[in-house]
Amino acid sequence: MCNRYASDIRKADLEAEIYGYSEWSETRINSVLEVFPKSIAPIIRLRADGAREWTSMRWGLPGPPQFGGAPVTNIRNIHSPHWRPLLGVEHRCLAPFTAFSEYEDASPKGAKIIRWFAPPDRGIAYFAGIWQVWTGDYGSKKEPKSGVHTLFSFLTTEPNDLVRPVHAKAMPVVLRTAAEQEEWLNAPVAELVSIQARILPVEALEIVSDEEAGQFVGGYLK
Repeated sequence: MCNRYASDIRKADLEAEIYGYSEWSETRINSVLEVFPKSIAPIIRLRADGAREWTSMRWGLPGPPQFGGAPVTNIRNIHSPHWRPLLGVEHRCLAPFTAFSEYEDASPKGAKIIRWFAPPDRGIAYFAGIWQVWTGDYGSKKEPKSGVHTLFSFLTTEPNDLVRPVHAKAMPVVLRTAAEQEEWLNAPVAELVSIQARILPVEALEIVSDEEAGQFVGGYLK
């Protein structure tokens, strides 16, 4: 499953003007953020008046309590009673990304080979996300972070023919076009199954070369 991705806010400058967002990261705007579980990411959601807005959230919604409640970054089973209350339009969001990674299933024992996937034009695409405000301890035993937290996760689906040879279990639900993004934010709950089930066209992504992938490692680009 995807537990690491890159989000380059510079690719969304025009949208930043439209949605009125001026600051999202823990450091500065106009930087490439390498997003890990529990870290902050830029998110687009709908306000109460239906307009879009930028905000920041931490990656990972609390999982089912019967399994310990650990943060879940990738959601596949939207029929689960745990996730159903979060499927309404008031909990939908878009998570912008410029590349995401998967570990190769065929990595040698003890090794982890990571592959990055990105749109061919290296522009922005979006994950189909859900979010909620949650109160509790979102830290660790060493560094507790009790309080109110705004959290998100995104949906996964069957991998397409590009991702499957690397990671056969799943891939994120990717929204490429403005129409797909609008549909995700506003579709009735009954239609989410069909949205999730769509297989992303192979040409929508490509595997990034090892040389280029270096830009997604280590946090912010200079």
